[in-house]
Amino acid sequence: MYFAAGFLIPLALAAVFAMLFSRLSGWFERIGMSRGLASFLCIVIFLSAIAVIVFLLAWQLSGFADNIDLMKERVVTLFTNLRHWLHESTGITMKQQQQMAKESSAGSSAGTMLATFAGSIMGIMVNTILVIVYMFLFLVYRSHIKKFILKLVPPDDKSTADHIVHKAGDVAQQYLSGLGMMIVLLWVMYGIGFSIVGVESAIFFAVLCGILEIIPFIGNLTGTSLTVLAVVAQGGDTKMIIGVLVTYALVQFIQTYILEPLIVGEQVNINPLFTILVIVLGEMVWGVAGMILAIPLLGIVKIICDRVPQLQPYGFLIGTENQRNKKTGLIDKIKLLLAK
Repeated sequence: MYFAAGFLIPLALAAVFAMLFSRLSGWFERIGMSRGLASFLCIVIFLSAIAVIVFLLAWQLSGFADNIDLMKERVVTLFTNLRHWLHESTGITMKQQQQMAKESSAGSSAGTMLATFAGSIMGIMVNTILVIVYMFLFLVYRSHIKKFILKLVPPDDKSTADHIVHKAGDVAQQYLSGLGMMIVLLWVMYGIGFSIVGVESAIFFAVLCGILEIIPFIGNLTGTSLTVLAVVAQGGDTKMIIGVLVTYALVQFIQTYILEPLIVGEQVNINPLFTILVIVLGEMVWGVAGMILAIPLLGIVKIICDRVPQLQPYGFLIGTENQRNKKTGLIDKIKLLLAK
């Protein structure tokens, strides 16, 4: 997986996204569309959603760029104060600090950095095209792939294999669609909170924090940290920084105890230990793409483990020990209260 990452990452992304749109493609086919046309329409919807996100970011980024010069001045002031603090604390003179900075950046010329950046952009474009092409082909040939999987198992196990295939597709679809809906709600909540606090380009940071939510634990911390750094660069005072942190805490509380049980639910029933482990492992193997794919792929692995007797102990280890007969969650208590 590590050495074949360039080949496997676009393939895995396309497979997961195809699972997300398989039900929509089936609905298009039931109303009379051909499978090719239905698959193409799903690709158009997928690209339109990405275009909307890019437009929101670009729209806010244009306003953000208007204040970039002022932010540069504030950042320079912050670094100057930091250098003076280092001089007073460690005895390293300003000239020595400047020499150390030059030595650390001596190995990277502007031409090398430009070539690396251009190569990265080209790689992203190629991988994006591959994901779209693979996704279209997965949607078109999904029945053929399913029949191939069923041919791999003995006749006595075909019903179990068929159930696993359907359940794995449902898990990926429900998790990703629920995550998408939750991200939209996070945009609204972060946007309101950051606007009340007074963060400049609040919508930009709200969209950024919501998008980063696709990486559990790490994404929301990264988004909030970037927002705090931007507030500092914008010259925000301590009250504004505390306001950003309070907004983050409130949104995380609502997300954890209300949104996730209602929207995402328990489609990917993985305990927090293995959630963190698989995210770390995904980053080591596939980088950012591995962190994004880690949860849905482990959810599919758990579905397989739960339905194969020899692998059930591993499914138990990955999952959580929920007492289904005992309703203890906040959402369950609300439902019981409404029922009474």
